[in-house]
Amino acid sequence: MTSRVNKAPTLPASFAARTRIKVCGLTREDDVDAAVAAGVDAVGFVMFRQSPRYVSPARAAELARRLPPFVTPVLLFVNEDTTNIIAACDQLAGAMLQFHGDESPAQCQAAAHATHRNYLRAARIPLDGATPFDLVKFALEFADAQAILLDAHVDGYGGAGKTFNWSLLPPSVNAHLVLSGGLTPANVADGILQVRPRCKTLAVDVSSGVEVSAPGGGTLKGIKDAAKIQQFVAAVRAADAQLAGSSHVPLPTT
Repeated sequence: MTSRVNKAPTLPASFAARTRIKVCGLTREDDVDAAVAAGVDAVGFVMFRQSPRYVSPARAAELARRLPPFVTPVLLFVNEDTTNIIAACDQLAGAMLQFHGDESPAQCQAAAHATHRNYLRAARIPLDGATPFDLVKFALEFADAQAILLDAHVDGYGGAGKTFNWSLLPPSVNAHLVLSGGLTPANVADGILQVRPRCKTLAVDVSSGVEVSAPGGGTLKGIKDAAKIQQFVAAVRAADAQLAGSSHVPLPTT
């Protein structure tokens, strides 16, 4: 009698490579609707008063009420008092926290515990490529974060639309990563192809790269362009398709 060997089935690579997408810095109803229509996974509201994209917790709650199921609101804080974080979360059920300042692991843990929320921790990657930054150590220090968000280190806090050198990231980081900083429909695919092999899973976070172009250069901060959002999502899916064509992930046998 011939024994039968069960081969492990193959998980479709397109599933394994799917990149989650967040659009941050939303301030208007139309932009929330445009992000949802494009198929994003999360939208971000900036709670940092010094940011030109700032919205109050009440305004964020108003905008978040437009979200359908399974699109996650994210509240971005910079060195904020835990009491204010709790108050903001009281107005937005199901929102995730994002810490973008100098918060220590203990401060992040305390706020996450007090609000019963998961959090993202931003890592500010030097732009010059020469200043050392130990991302592996940083991810270990914030091991209870749901993901580490990679952004360019600029003066002040918050995004500045700057891209750091992705090729200088460590070859292997034992964490879920969110790539941010200067992403646009034109460069996001390259970012995904470079960074995805270096981590557990990858998401992308865009703000200025999908804003309305301003006369004379730059963007109208906090005002999104629906067409750019669609183009950004399409570029992400194209990168996913490219990754799917070159990888196969086996399912465990039962």
